[in-house]
Amino acid sequence: MKNYITHDEWCVVENSFHPEHNEITESLMSLGNGRMGQRGNFEEKYSGKTLLGNYVAGVYFPDKTRVGWWKNGYPNYFAKVLNACNWVGIDIQIGSEVLDLHTCQVEDFTRVLNMKQGVLERTATVTLSGGKRLRIHSKRFCSMVDDEAGAISYSMTPLNFEDHISIKPYLDGNIRNRDSNYDESFWNEKHRETGTSQAYLILETKPNPYGVEQFEVATGMSFEIKIDGQSVDYQSVPTEKEKYVAATAGLHLKEGQELTIYKYAVNLSSANYKREELLEKAKLYIARISEKGFDQMFSEHLAAWAEKWEKNDVAIEGNVAAQQAIRFNIFHLGQTYTGEDERLNIGPKGFTGEKYGGSTYWDTEAYCIPFYLSTAEQKVARNLLVYRHKHLQKAIENAEKLGFTDGAALYPMVTMNGEECHNEWEITFEEIHRNGAIAYAIYDYTRYTGDESYLTEFGLEVLIGISRFWKQRVNWSEDKKQYVMLGVTGPNEYENNVNNNWYTNYIAAWTLRYTLEVIGKLWTEDSRKLNEIILKTSFQLNKELAEWKHIVENMHFPYDNERQVYLQQQGFLDKEILTVDDILEHRPINQKWSWDRILRSCFIKQADVLQGLYFFEDEFSPEVIRRNFEFYEPMTVHESSLSPCVHAILAAGIGLKEKAYEMYVRTARLDLDDYNNDTEDGLHITSMAGTWMSIVKGFAGQRVKNGVLTLNPYIPEQWNSYSFRIGFRGFWLHIGVTKQGVTIGNTSESGLNIIVKGEEVFVGGHSTVTK
Repeated sequence: MKNYITHDEWCVVENSFHPEHNEITESLMSLGNGRMGQRGNFEEKYSGKTLLGNYVAGVYFPDKTRVGWWKNGYPNYFAKVLNACNWVGIDIQIGSEVLDLHTCQVEDFTRVLNMKQGVLERTATVTLSGGKRLRIHSKRFCSMVDDEAGAISYSMTPLNFEDHISIKPYLDGNIRNRDSNYDESFWNEKHRETGTSQAYLILETKPNPYGVEQFEVATGMSFEIKIDGQSVDYQSVPTEKEKYVAATAGLHLKEGQELTIYKYAVNLSSANYKREELLEKAKLYIARISEKGFDQMFSEHLAAWAEKWEKNDVAIEGNVAAQQAIRFNIFHLGQTYTGEDERLNIGPKGFTGEKYGGSTYWDTEAYCIPFYLSTAEQKVARNLLVYRHKHLQKAIENAEKLGFTDGAALYPMVTMNGEECHNEWEITFEEIHRNGAIAYAIYDYTRYTGDESYLTEFGLEVLIGISRFWKQRVNWSEDKKQYVMLGVTGPNEYENNVNNNWYTNYIAAWTLRYTLEVIGKLWTEDSRKLNEIILKTSFQLNKELAEWKHIVENMHFPYDNERQVYLQQQGFLDKEILTVDDILEHRPINQKWSWDRILRSCFIKQADVLQGLYFFEDEFSPEVIRRNFEFYEPMTVHESSLSPCVHAILAAGIGLKEKAYEMYVRTARLDLDDYNNDTEDGLHITSMAGTWMSIVKGFAGQRVKNGVLTLNPYIPEQWNSYSFRIGFRGFWLHIGVTKQGVTIGNTSESGLNIIVKGEEVFVGGHSTVTK
């Protein structure tokens, strides 16, 4: 764990420069707006430890799969999230010396991510060679209003000298991904040009043999310079070379004078514009935001963030570290995905790094959708589900590559466009439980919103494809006289190629059961629409329904009668059963043990059986959940970011309040405190929704049962109070929990009935109820 970040309710603060942790801080202080983003890099040159990162939503490159032993069914490529043109750069030269905080003496340094405002700010006093002292102040944001643009204010003030200052804002497309094979670049230049105080660069992804479209991205910039707040005349000298454009301005600066450069930039993608119009559109966009100016852009940006926080803030009194952590997680979720474009999804690193390929994992359905259901307009979560429907045909093709037929659909573990692009066999071929998470998300959405029209428009087609896959993936065991599922990897990726993973078997049978229920409901309520879907999917009604029903009634679920727990997989008890306390000096095992040793151990990366008990808690008694929790949690190393939140919610539900809070702190401060020694690669964006769930579903006990919102809140003893807002079926509620009780405020026009601690309560429009 790292403890150099200052605790603050609204800000992530680095007081004094920690160059040894710079890449971690760059991850923590990343910015985005749903369309573009970048890591918290310095604007000026920095020759120390850094990972430059700028990213454009939806832009990727299909890099050839490179494996030692090719297996049939492997995806042809791995979709790399591309590090794009660096638009934030401003080279500064004082006399003959380049400003570089790696070679300067740095004093009075602060770097602050203001989450309330969505802005990154930095101040420092530096001493150059010869004793020249310079104060710098930078301020940067990616506009939530002009969501293909960003703006920078960068100021410098000589404290004890006067000299010639050279300022060179630039756009640099000579960028590589850190994980590039053979240090390969994925960008070619299409066009470059410079003008008076502006420049443009159009890059295109390299050709590929896989039929994946090549993307073009037009990046443009303009700038203006002021001294002591007044515009000044200056001459800029253009520089052009391959994949690089810049403009250099030189000015004489006296002691105590403040020079400020305002830099405006845009990133426009061919995913959103015609290629032949990119340059023209970029110039118009630059002209528009330059005309607005930094102050107006920032004012509009602040208003947009204020509106977001009005809906999704969680306020905690009595614990600053907990307050900072929940807002940190909500902030990064809010700037990664806005729900405006149904073609986009929530990448595991968002705009904070490039370690994982693809933009879509099962994390979205299992963790993110509950957050957006409660904190955003209904269309946001719906668009995430529509995204999967758009990829249904690709999911069918993915299944066909593995030998499945007749419309069976296997959604990819990792994807950009619906095609599988993950190249580890134990994940690509075996971690098929991802299909179940997509089915569960459809159920979760309709249960929460009551929007059953989604089932007839999109959902049932997806459920049929997934159910057909499960039917073909199981086989009848003559030995067990039950259906079994062989050769899978469950959510616990520290087990591979196991038979009868309980969670996978359960969610497969549940999916079949749920699909049967949906078909039965439509049979009585909308048979015309059902017949349309039957024809569209070539559904053999009687035959397929009978086959699915037989599987549901005869699925094998491994169980230990002595301990009365579900077994993670067949043969799990053949392992030496230890607890995490037995291996404290070996943590984290994924960095200290061989893969062979991990696979043979009992240790669990993340919730597996417990993931199923979390999803389907209504189907199990509290006693069953507690027995399984107390058996598996002591073996769980939580080396997946997705793990602690599930344990927090379950622990809260069975009264293990200390364990619930321990797990909340771990999930909430996972990246801030670098629990797993991997924050430098980027943040764990999708698991951040689990932090919100730990409070709302865990401590507050939020559920929907029989179409009614229910709450069963308690307050952790470390806090004085907490409050949050949730949207539910057109109502907006403010929930406040103190040691004395709970208040529910309804800001909507009409009233609704909810359940609070088992008691039905009516909350009228624009009124508050206290319990």
